[in-house]
Amino acid sequence: MKSSKNQNKEELIEELLERSVAEILPSKEKLREALLSGKKLKIYIGTDATGISLHLGHATNYMILEKFRQLGHKVIFLIGDFTARIGDPTDKEAVRSQLTRKDVKKNVETWLKQVSPVIDLKNRANPVKIAYNHDWLSKLNFEDLIGLASNFTVQQMLERDMFERRLLEEKPIYLHEFFYPLMQGYDSVAMDVDIEMCGNDQKFNALVGRTLQRKLKNREKFVFITDLLVNPVTGEKMMSKSLGTGVFLDESAADMYGKLMAQADENIPQLFTDCTYVSLDEIRKIEEELKGGEVNPRVLKTRLAYEIVKIYHGEQEAEKAALEFDRVFRDKELPQDMNEISVGEDEMKALDLLVASGVVKSKGEARRLIEQGGMKIDGEKIDSPEHVIAVGNGIVLQAGKHRFVKIVK
Repeated sequence: MKSSKNQNKEELIEELLERSVAEILPSKEKLREALLSGKKLKIYIGTDATGISLHLGHATNYMILEKFRQLGHKVIFLIGDFTARIGDPTDKEAVRSQLTRKDVKKNVETWLKQVSPVIDLKNRANPVKIAYNHDWLSKLNFEDLIGLASNFTVQQMLERDMFERRLLEEKPIYLHEFFYPLMQGYDSVAMDVDIEMCGNDQKFNALVGRTLQRKLKNREKFVFITDLLVNPVTGEKMMSKSLGTGVFLDESAADMYGKLMAQADENIPQLFTDCTYVSLDEIRKIEEELKGGEVNPRVLKTRLAYEIVKIYHGEQEAEKAALEFDRVFRDKELPQDMNEISVGEDEMKALDLLVASGVVKSKGEARRLIEQGGMKIDGEKIDSPEHVIAVGNGIVLQAGKHRFVKIVK
C-alpha cells in the first residue's frame, strides 16, 4: 500500500477532491471547508455482497477511503449483507434474483483479503470499522418501514432511469425493489455518517440517504460520487460484477496482467487515474502522448498493467507476469505455468468444460465467450456451446487471449 506521508494535509485534500471524483454534493467547496476545519468526519462506502469477487472499480473507492483514513477521519467498510438480499435494480432491465443470507455470507468471505493491498485494515491507531447492515435493517419493523417510506413519493422512485425503461418496455417492477433505496438510505442514519462514498450508479440511493439524514437527524450528509470505469468511446462499463466482466481482485497476476493488456486504448488514461498511484501530472503527460500519437499504446498498457498488478501481487509477480505475457503473445508460445484441472469424463460439451475449468464465473459468461469466438482447444476455435469435446489427457483450453488451462484425466 502506497504511503502518503510525503504529502502534506492540503495536498492530500486537493487530491481527494480532484482525483477519480465525478461529483460532490452539496458542493466540493463545502467539503473542502469541512476537511480543512480539523473536524474528524465519519465516511463510509457500502458494497452489496452479490458475488465472491470485487473488481478494480470497487478498489478505486477503497483507495480513496484509505486517503480519508490517513487524514485521521473515521472510515467504515460497510458490507451490504441485508440489502444484497433485496437486490439493487441499478442498471438492470429485469428484477435481480434475491439471495439467501447463506449466499451472502459465502460471497463476503474473501472480500477483506482482496482489498487489503489498498486499505490498511490492520491499522490500530485509526482502525477501519467493518460493519454489516443486517445488524440494523433486520430490526426494523413494519411501522418503521412505513415511517421511512412516508418521506418519499412513488413519482420520486419512478424517476430512476431503469424503472422508466421497464415501464416503457412493459416489464414488471416489483414492490420490494422500491424498498432498496430506503434500506440503503437508512444505512446513513443508522451509522450517523458525515459522508457517503458511491459510484454514479448509486447516486439516487445516496440522495435518499441524504434526505433521511436531514429529516431524521436534522443534519447534512455529503455525497462523494466517484468515477465509474467507462469506455469513453462506447459508453460501456469496463467492470461489471453482475456481468462477470472486467479485472477482478482475486485473479492471478498473469490473468490480471493479460486482461489489462486487452483493454481498449482509449481506456488507458482513466485506468491510470482511478486504479494506480501514478501522479496526476504524469498521467496528464501520458494522455497528451496518447492523443498526439507520440507513443505506441501498447507501451503505455505495459506500464499500466505492471503498476496495477504490482499493487495486488507485488513487484516480483508483476515482473514475472510481464515476461510471461511477452513470451505467450509476442513469441506465440504456451504459458510455462498453467493451472491444471482434472475431469473424469471422456467427452464434455464446450460450455460445461469451460465452466469446469474455472476460468469463467458463470454459464452465461461461458456462453458469451464461446459465441464471440473466445474458446480454443489446442489452438482450434470452438464455435458452439454445444460442441462436444473429446477430453484427452493434457489438452490445452484457451479462454480469450490470455487464459490457459491444461485438462488432465
